[in-house]
Amino acid sequence: MYGQREVRKPLLSVLNGGIEKPPPAWLMRQAGRYLPEYRAIRERAGDFLRLCLTPDLATEVTLQPVRRFGFDAAILFSDILLVPYSLGQRIWFVEGEGPRLEPIADNAGLARLSTQSGEQALIPVYETIAKVKSLLPPAVALLGFCGAPWTVASYMIAGKGTSDQAPARLFAYRDRQGFARLMDMLVERSAGHLVRQLQAGADAVQIFDTWAGILPDEEFRQWCIEPTQRLIAAVRHDVPEARIIGFPRGIGAGILRYLDNVPVDAVGLDWTADLDFARTHVPRHVAIQGNLDPLLLLAGGDALDRAIERILAAFSDRPFIWNLGHGILPATPVAHVEQMLARIRG
Repeated sequence: MYGQREVRKPLLSVLNGGIEKPPPAWLMRQAGRYLPEYRAIRERAGDFLRLCLTPDLATEVTLQPVRRFGFDAAILFSDILLVPYSLGQRIWFVEGEGPRLEPIADNAGLARLSTQSGEQALIPVYETIAKVKSLLPPAVALLGFCGAPWTVASYMIAGKGTSDQAPARLFAYRDRQGFARLMDMLVERSAGHLVRQLQAGADAVQIFDTWAGILPDEEFRQWCIEPTQRLIAAVRHDVPEARIIGFPRGIGAGILRYLDNVPVDAVGLDWTADLDFARTHVPRHVAIQGNLDPLLLLAGGDALDRAIERILAAFSDRPFIWNLGHGILPATPVAHVEQMLARIRG
Protein backbone atom coordinates (compact mmCIF):
# COMPACT_ATOMS: atom_id res chain seq x y z
CA MET A 1 0.00 0.00 0.00
CA TYR A 2 1.22 3.54 -0.77
CA GLY A 3 3.03 5.10 2.16
CA GLN A 4 4.04 1.79 3.77
CA ARG A 5 7.71 0.87 3.94
CA GLU A 6 8.95 -2.65 3.38
CA VAL A 7 10.36 -4.14 6.60
CA ARG A 8 14.11 -4.84 6.51
CA LYS A 9 15.22 -8.45 6.78
CA PRO A 10 18.66 -8.57 8.42
CA LEU A 11 19.61 -11.85 6.75
CA LEU A 12 18.89 -10.45 3.29
CA SER A 13 20.85 -7.34 4.17
CA VAL A 14 23.89 -9.53 4.81
CA LEU A 15 23.38 -11.48 1.58
CA ASN A 16 23.39 -8.11 -0.18
CA GLY A 17 26.74 -7.20 1.36
CA GLY A 18 25.66 -5.42 4.55
CA ILE A 19 27.14 -5.80 8.02
CA GLU A 20 24.54 -6.38 10.75
CA LYS A 21 25.18 -6.10 14.49
CA PRO A 22 24.21 -8.41 16.00
CA PRO A 23 24.47 -10.79 13.05
CA PRO A 24 21.29 -12.50 11.87
CA ALA A 25 21.01 -16.02 13.25
CA TRP A 26 19.44 -19.28 12.18
CA LEU A 27 20.47 -22.93 12.60
CA MET A 28 20.65 -25.85 10.26
CA ARG A 29 17.99 -28.38 11.35
CA GLN A 30 16.53 -25.74 13.67
CA ALA A 31 13.12 -27.39 13.23
CA GLY A 32 13.64 -30.84 14.64
CA ARG A 33 13.90 -33.38 17.40
CA TYR A 34 15.46 -31.17 20.06
CA LEU A 35 12.12 -29.31 20.30
CA PRO A 36 9.29 -30.95 22.28
CA GLU A 37 6.70 -29.27 20.06
CA TYR A 38 8.33 -30.88 17.01
CA ARG A 39 8.26 -34.32 18.60
CA ALA A 40 4.52 -33.93 19.21
CA ILE A 41 3.88 -33.08 15.55
CA ARG A 42 6.17 -35.89 14.39
CA GLU A 43 4.20 -38.42 16.43
CA ARG A 44 0.95 -37.06 15.04
CA ALA A 45 2.20 -37.35 11.45
CA GLY A 46 3.29 -40.94 11.94
CA ASP A 47 5.60 -40.94 8.93
CA PHE A 48 8.44 -38.54 8.13
CA LEU A 49 7.65 -38.40 4.42
CA ARG A 50 4.02 -37.60 5.22
CA LEU A 51 5.21 -34.84 7.53
CA CYS A 52 7.31 -33.29 4.75
CA LEU A 53 4.50 -33.50 2.20
CA THR A 54 1.57 -32.30 4.32
CA PRO A 55 1.62 -28.48 4.03
CA ASP A 56 -0.25 -27.75 7.27
CA LEU A 57 2.09 -29.96 9.32
CA ALA A 58 5.27 -28.86 7.54
CA THR A 59 4.24 -25.22 7.98
CA GLU A 60 3.75 -25.66 11.71
CA VAL A 61 7.12 -27.37 12.10
CA THR A 62 8.89 -24.68 10.05
CA LEU A 63 7.44 -21.93 12.26
CA GLN A 64 8.07 -23.57 15.65
CA PRO A 65 11.71 -22.46 16.18
CA VAL A 66 10.95 -18.93 14.96
CA ARG A 67 8.16 -18.61 17.52
CA ARG A 68 10.26 -20.03 20.34
CA PHE A 69 13.60 -18.31 19.70
CA GLY A 70 12.97 -15.39 17.34
CA PHE A 71 15.42 -16.59 14.69
CA ASP A 72 16.10 -14.22 11.81
CA ALA A 73 15.26 -16.90 9.25
CA ALA A 74 12.93 -19.85 8.94
CA ILE A 75 14.20 -22.72 6.82
CA LEU A 76 11.63 -24.83 5.03
CA PHE A 77 10.97 -28.15 6.76
CA SER A 78 11.64 -30.69 4.04
CA ASP A 79 14.38 -33.12 3.00
CA ILE A 80 17.05 -33.21 0.30
CA LEU A 81 15.86 -36.70 -0.68
CA LEU A 82 12.55 -35.43 -2.00
CA VAL A 83 14.38 -34.75 -5.27
CA PRO A 84 15.21 -38.46 -5.87
CA TYR A 85 11.67 -39.26 -4.70
CA SER A 86 10.37 -37.00 -7.47
CA LEU A 87 12.61 -38.82 -9.97
CA GLY A 88 10.91 -42.09 -9.14
CA GLN A 89 13.32 -43.60 -6.60
CA ARG A 90 11.61 -45.42 -3.75
CA ILE A 91 12.30 -43.78 -0.38
CA TRP A 92 11.25 -44.55 3.16
CA PHE A 93 12.39 -43.59 6.65
CA VAL A 94 13.41 -46.02 9.38
CA GLU A 95 12.66 -44.75 12.87
CA GLY A 96 15.88 -44.04 14.75
CA GLU A 97 18.04 -44.78 11.71
CA GLY A 98 17.08 -42.23 9.05
CA PRO A 99 16.26 -42.39 5.35
CA ARG A 100 16.54 -45.42 3.10
CA LEU A 101 16.35 -45.52 -0.69
CA GLU A 102 16.26 -48.37 -3.17
CA PRO A 103 19.97 -48.42 -4.12
CA ILE A 104 21.08 -47.64 -7.67
CA ALA A 105 23.74 -50.23 -8.39
CA ASP A 106 23.98 -50.08 -12.18
CA ASN A 107 22.52 -48.68 -15.39
CA ALA A 108 19.32 -50.64 -14.86
CA GLY A 109 18.82 -48.64 -11.67
CA LEU A 110 19.47 -45.41 -13.54
CA ALA A 111 16.96 -46.41 -16.20
CA ARG A 112 14.20 -46.52 -13.56
CA LEU A 113 14.62 -42.79 -12.97
CA SER A 114 12.84 -40.17 -15.04
CA THR A 115 12.92 -36.38 -15.35
CA GLN A 116 9.80 -36.45 -17.53
CA SER A 117 7.39 -36.74 -14.61
CA GLY A 118 7.36 -36.40 -10.87
CA GLU A 119 7.22 -32.62 -10.48
CA GLN A 120 3.68 -32.99 -9.12
CA ALA A 121 5.09 -34.90 -6.16
CA LEU A 122 6.80 -31.71 -4.95
CA ILE A 123 3.81 -29.36 -5.19
CA PRO A 124 3.06 -29.74 -1.43
CA VAL A 125 6.53 -28.30 -0.74
CA TYR A 126 5.70 -25.11 -2.63
CA GLU A 127 2.33 -24.91 -0.89
CA THR A 128 4.16 -25.08 2.44
CA ILE A 129 6.42 -22.20 1.41
CA ALA A 130 3.44 -20.02 0.51
CA LYS A 131 1.75 -20.82 3.84
CA VAL A 132 4.89 -20.13 5.88
CA LYS A 133 5.52 -16.89 4.01
CA SER A 134 2.03 -15.62 4.88
CA LEU A 135 2.56 -16.34 8.59
CA LEU A 136 6.16 -15.25 9.19
CA PRO A 137 6.97 -11.95 10.93
CA PRO A 138 7.92 -9.42 8.21
CA ALA A 139 11.58 -9.14 9.28
CA VAL A 140 12.17 -12.91 9.19
CA ALA A 141 13.59 -14.35 5.96
CA LEU A 142 12.38 -17.64 4.53
CA LEU A 143 14.98 -20.07 3.21
CA GLY A 144 14.45 -22.91 0.79
CA PHE A 145 17.06 -25.51 -0.04
CA CYS A 146 18.18 -28.56 -1.96
CA GLY A 147 21.04 -31.01 -1.76
CA ALA A 148 23.96 -30.54 -4.13
CA PRO A 149 23.97 -33.11 -6.95
CA TRP A 150 27.03 -34.97 -5.61
CA THR A 151 25.64 -35.35 -2.10
CA VAL A 152 22.20 -36.43 -3.30
CA ALA A 153 23.74 -38.89 -5.77
CA SER A 154 25.81 -40.44 -3.01
CA TYR A 155 22.65 -41.30 -1.04
CA MET A 156 20.83 -42.51 -4.16
CA ILE A 157 23.56 -45.00 -5.03
CA ALA A 158 24.25 -46.34 -1.54
CA GLY A 159 20.60 -46.28 -0.48
CA LYS A 160 21.66 -44.64 2.79
CA GLY A 161 24.39 -42.54 4.32
CA THR A 162 27.77 -44.22 4.79
CA SER A 163 30.96 -43.11 6.50
CA ASP A 164 32.85 -42.42 3.26
CA GLN A 165 30.18 -42.67 0.53
CA ALA A 166 32.32 -45.35 -1.12
CA PRO A 167 29.45 -46.82 -3.21
CA ALA A 168 28.99 -43.53 -5.11
CA ARG A 169 32.70 -43.01 -5.54
CA LEU A 170 33.13 -46.54 -6.90
CA PHE A 171 30.19 -46.06 -9.27
CA ALA A 172 31.76 -42.83 -10.59
CA TYR A 173 35.17 -44.49 -11.06
CA ARG A 174 33.74 -47.56 -12.81
CA ASP A 175 31.08 -45.87 -14.95
CA ARG A 176 31.88 -42.19 -15.39
CA GLN A 177 29.34 -41.76 -18.19
CA GLY A 178 26.54 -43.37 -16.20
CA PHE A 179 27.35 -41.26 -13.15
CA ALA A 180 27.42 -38.13 -15.33
CA ARG A 181 23.90 -38.97 -16.56
CA LEU A 182 22.71 -39.17 -12.97
CA MET A 183 24.32 -35.83 -12.18
CA ASP A 184 22.65 -34.25 -15.23
CA MET A 185 19.26 -35.45 -14.00
CA LEU A 186 19.94 -34.05 -10.54
CA VAL A 187 21.09 -30.68 -11.85
CA GLU A 188 17.93 -30.35 -13.94
CA ARG A 189 15.45 -31.43 -11.25
CA SER A 190 17.23 -29.58 -8.41
CA ALA A 191 17.33 -26.33 -10.41
CA GLY A 192 13.62 -26.59 -11.12
CA HIS A 193 12.97 -27.35 -7.45
CA LEU A 194 14.86 -24.26 -6.28
CA VAL A 195 13.18 -22.05 -8.88
CA ARG A 196 9.76 -23.20 -7.73
CA GLN A 197 10.71 -22.54 -4.10
CA LEU A 198 11.82 -19.01 -4.93
CA GLN A 199 8.69 -18.38 -6.98
CA ALA A 200 6.54 -19.64 -4.09
CA GLY A 201 8.06 -17.09 -1.71
CA ALA A 202 11.48 -18.21 -0.47
CA ASP A 203 13.78 -15.21 0.01
CA ALA A 204 16.96 -17.23 -0.53
CA VAL A 205 18.04 -20.84 -0.90
CA GLN A 206 20.88 -22.97 0.42
CA ILE A 207 22.64 -25.78 -1.45
CA PHE A 208 23.83 -28.49 0.95
CA ASP A 209 26.92 -30.40 -0.22
CA THR A 210 27.43 -32.41 2.93
CA TRP A 211 29.89 -34.86 1.34
CA ALA A 212 31.99 -32.45 -0.75
CA GLY A 213 35.00 -32.93 1.52
CA ILE A 214 35.60 -36.62 0.74
CA LEU A 215 36.36 -36.15 -2.97
CA PRO A 216 39.87 -36.17 -4.47
CA ASP A 217 41.00 -33.13 -6.43
CA GLU A 218 39.79 -34.04 -9.92
CA GLU A 219 36.51 -35.53 -8.68
CA PHE A 220 35.94 -32.43 -6.53
CA ARG A 221 36.07 -30.38 -9.72
CA GLN A 222 33.94 -32.75 -11.78
CA TRP A 223 31.29 -33.81 -9.26
CA CYS A 224 31.11 -30.88 -6.82
CA ILE A 225 32.14 -27.66 -8.54
CA GLU A 226 30.89 -28.15 -12.10
CA PRO A 227 27.40 -29.50 -11.30
CA THR A 228 26.87 -26.78 -8.69
CA GLN A 229 27.95 -24.17 -11.24
CA ARG A 230 25.36 -25.50 -13.69
CA LEU A 231 22.69 -25.71 -11.02
CA ILE A 232 23.14 -22.08 -10.02
CA ALA A 233 23.27 -20.92 -13.65
CA ALA A 234 19.97 -22.67 -14.33
CA VAL A 235 18.33 -21.13 -11.25
CA ARG A 236 19.51 -17.61 -12.12
CA HIS A 237 18.40 -18.04 -15.71
CA ASP A 238 14.83 -18.14 -14.38
CA VAL A 239 15.31 -16.05 -11.22
CA PRO A 240 18.21 -13.64 -11.98
CA GLU A 241 18.15 -12.05 -8.52
CA ALA A 242 18.20 -15.38 -6.67
CA ARG A 243 20.22 -15.23 -3.45
CA ILE A 244 22.10 -18.47 -2.90
CA ILE A 245 24.11 -19.85 0.03
CA GLY A 246 26.55 -22.69 -0.61
CA PHE A 247 27.48 -25.19 2.10
CA PRO A 248 30.34 -27.43 0.88
CA ARG A 249 31.18 -29.23 4.10
CA GLY A 250 34.68 -30.41 4.91
CA ILE A 251 36.63 -28.93 1.99
CA GLY A 252 39.18 -26.96 4.04
CA ALA A 253 41.35 -24.68 1.90
CA GLY A 254 39.41 -25.99 -1.12
CA ILE A 255 36.87 -23.32 -0.23
CA LEU A 256 38.93 -20.83 -2.28
CA ARG A 257 38.68 -23.02 -5.36
CA TYR A 258 34.96 -23.46 -4.72
CA LEU A 259 34.40 -19.70 -4.43
CA ASP A 260 36.50 -18.98 -7.52
CA ASN A 261 34.09 -21.10 -9.54
CA VAL A 262 30.73 -21.22 -7.75
CA PRO A 263 28.93 -17.83 -7.66
CA VAL A 264 27.24 -17.95 -4.26
CA ASP A 265 26.22 -14.93 -2.18
CA ALA A 266 27.33 -16.61 1.05
CA VAL A 267 29.33 -19.66 2.00
CA GLY A 268 28.64 -21.85 5.02
CA LEU A 269 31.70 -22.98 6.98
CA ASP A 270 31.74 -26.25 8.87
CA TRP A 271 33.12 -26.32 12.42
CA THR A 272 36.58 -27.51 11.30
CA ALA A 273 37.19 -24.37 9.22
CA ASP A 274 40.07 -22.15 10.33
CA LEU A 275 38.64 -18.77 11.35
CA ASP A 276 41.77 -16.78 10.53
CA PHE A 277 42.07 -18.39 7.11
CA ALA A 278 38.41 -17.72 6.31
CA ARG A 279 38.58 -14.13 7.53
CA THR A 280 41.68 -13.44 5.46
CA HIS A 281 40.95 -15.35 2.26
CA VAL A 282 37.20 -15.54 1.67
CA PRO A 283 36.40 -12.61 -0.68
CA ARG A 284 34.64 -9.79 1.12
CA HIS A 285 31.76 -9.75 -1.34
CA VAL A 286 30.87 -13.28 -0.16
CA ALA A 287 29.12 -13.41 3.21
CA ILE A 288 30.36 -16.02 5.68
CA GLN A 289 27.90 -18.25 7.53
CA GLY A 290 28.71 -20.49 10.47
CA ASN A 291 30.41 -22.14 12.12
CA LEU A 292 29.86 -23.22 15.75
CA ASP A 293 30.55 -26.89 16.47
CA PRO A 294 27.14 -28.52 17.18
CA LEU A 295 28.80 -30.41 20.04
CA LEU A 296 29.63 -27.10 21.72
CA LEU A 297 25.95 -26.18 21.60
CA LEU A 298 25.20 -29.55 23.16
CA ALA A 299 27.85 -28.96 25.85
CA GLY A 300 26.78 -25.42 26.79
CA GLY A 301 28.44 -23.56 29.66
CA ASP A 302 31.65 -21.55 29.48
CA ALA A 303 33.00 -23.50 26.53
CA LEU A 304 30.00 -22.42 24.48
CA ASP A 305 30.38 -18.77 25.52
CA ARG A 306 34.09 -18.72 24.63
CA ALA A 307 33.50 -20.26 21.21
CA ILE A 308 30.75 -17.74 20.45
CA GLU A 309 33.04 -14.86 21.30
CA ARG A 310 35.82 -16.24 19.07
CA ILE A 311 33.52 -16.54 16.08
CA LEU A 312 31.92 -13.13 16.59
CA ALA A 313 35.35 -11.49 16.91
CA ALA A 314 36.65 -13.21 13.77
CA PHE A 315 33.85 -11.92 11.53
CA SER A 316 32.77 -8.68 13.19
CA ASP A 317 33.94 -6.48 10.30
CA ARG A 318 32.36 -8.31 7.38
CA PRO A 319 28.98 -9.66 6.20
CA PHE A 320 28.26 -12.57 8.53
CA ILE A 321 25.36 -14.90 9.36
CA TRP A 322 25.39 -16.84 12.61
CA ASN A 323 24.90 -20.59 12.28
CA LEU A 324 26.31 -23.95 13.26
CA GLY A 325 28.96 -25.84 11.32
CA HIS A 326 26.36 -28.54 10.64
CA GLY A 327 22.88 -29.44 11.87
CA ILE A 328 21.80 -29.08 15.48
CA LEU A 329 22.05 -32.37 17.41
CA PRO A 330 18.76 -33.93 18.62
CA ALA A 331 19.92 -34.08 22.26
CA THR A 332 20.72 -30.34 22.42
CA PRO A 333 18.99 -28.68 25.40
CA VAL A 334 16.65 -25.82 24.52
CA ALA A 335 18.33 -23.79 27.27
CA HIS A 336 21.65 -23.94 25.40
CA VAL A 337 20.06 -22.46 22.29
CA GLU A 338 18.68 -19.67 24.47
CA GLN A 339 22.14 -19.16 26.01
CA MET A 340 23.70 -18.95 22.54
CA LEU A 341 21.22 -16.40 21.23
CA ALA A 342 21.46 -14.26 24.38
CA ARG A 343 25.23 -14.16 23.99
CA ILE A 344 25.06 -13.26 20.30
CA ARG A 345 22.47 -10.55 20.83
CA GLY A 346 24.01 -9.11 23.95
